[in-house]
Amino acid sequence: MNNGHRIVVLGAGYTGMFSAVRLSHRTRRTGVKITLVNPSSRFVERLRMHQIAAGQELADHRIPELLAGTGVTFVQGAATAIDPEARQITVDGAETLEYDTLVYALGSSTDTSKVPGADIHTFTLNNPEIAGRFAERLTEIAKAGGTVTVCGGGLTGIEAATEIAESHPSLNVTLISLDEPGGMMGAEARAYLYRALDRLGVTLETGARVTKVLPDAVELADGRLVHFDACLWTTGVKVPPLAADAGIATDDRGLILVDATLRSVSHPEIHAVGDAAAVRLAWGQIHGTCQSGLPTAQYTADTIARLLRGKAVKPFRFGYFHQPVSLGRRDAVIQFTKADDTPGRWYLTGRAAVAYKEMVSGSPLKTYRLSKHMNVTTIVSKGGRATRKSEA
Repeated sequence: MNNGHRIVVLGAGYTGMFSAVRLSHRTRRTGVKITLVNPSSRFVERLRMHQIAAGQELADHRIPELLAGTGVTFVQGAATAIDPEARQITVDGAETLEYDTLVYALGSSTDTSKVPGADIHTFTLNNPEIAGRFAERLTEIAKAGGTVTVCGGGLTGIEAATEIAESHPSLNVTLISLDEPGGMMGAEARAYLYRALDRLGVTLETGARVTKVLPDAVELADGRLVHFDACLWTTGVKVPPLAADAGIATDDRGLILVDATLRSVSHPEIHAVGDAAAVRLAWGQIHGTCQSGLPTAQYTADTIARLLRGKAVKPFRFGYFHQPVSLGRRDAVIQFTKADDTPGRWYLTGRAAVAYKEMVSGSPLKTYRLSKHMNVTTIVSKGGRATRKSEA
């Protein structure tokens, strides 16, 4: 029994929510007290933010409802400070929460600080409110056949550009990317992606570096101006400075440095999950996605439960297996991958890919609901031989 053992989970995104719900099931009848802290009571489906940006309404999922029946206490507020020596969290600069074990699940957001003007003249997909304001702007400019620029040719930028082009065919959509969009895919899947962009009328500016954002245009490194009526910024990632400010060991990006069991190398009572953690496996470092985040949350919940019972813990293992990309509501491409996220041989397109992508996007909420009653796994691949060396 661990009567009174206090576990605080910071952040109720995909990984924090899963950590809290699975922990409640794995530690039931042990007397453990779990608290989940998040600034908003709404659960944000980050995988669907591009849909909100395009003007679609999504279901409003509330965190207290998702936690119903788990015994997890929800505290609405922003964590403003951590005192790892006293094991205390300050919420909204006032309330203090004490912990014995901390799960740090404060995810990342789009960074608009690196390019002058991006923080003033662009929209992001950082939360539903900003995405909603962008959607309102699109409705305004669509009436006049306006121009929209999406900066960043990663998966988020691709999904946003295609969603906008499909939802507002009167708009002129330009996707600006330094690297080749879909460059992480195999040749066949990438060719399909390019055909979809062409079909939707998306103009590509590849190999283009944005050096400044003006009120009505982005300035490229070669001096050209790409004019817009609305600009969406999807490139660059930052994490909150909370961990680094508290003296917890982090890398140069602010990610918590963890050992093979995802525990802080400087403060072992702190477990970091998702894109808050610098997780390095034999094949390289994990990059922040829901695909890798949920397995870290599952592993961490199980690890904490085992540690509380005095049991041994094996190192974390994980391998990527797909890159699912929606291309509007009626098309998608799925690139299946090797453990290190390099493209594999197989890919999926069209209606089958749409169904697959919808299954992926909707799976976290189903996982939370089922996890109240059973141990649901989100680990499709442990990486095989590519990660076995990490156990040595």
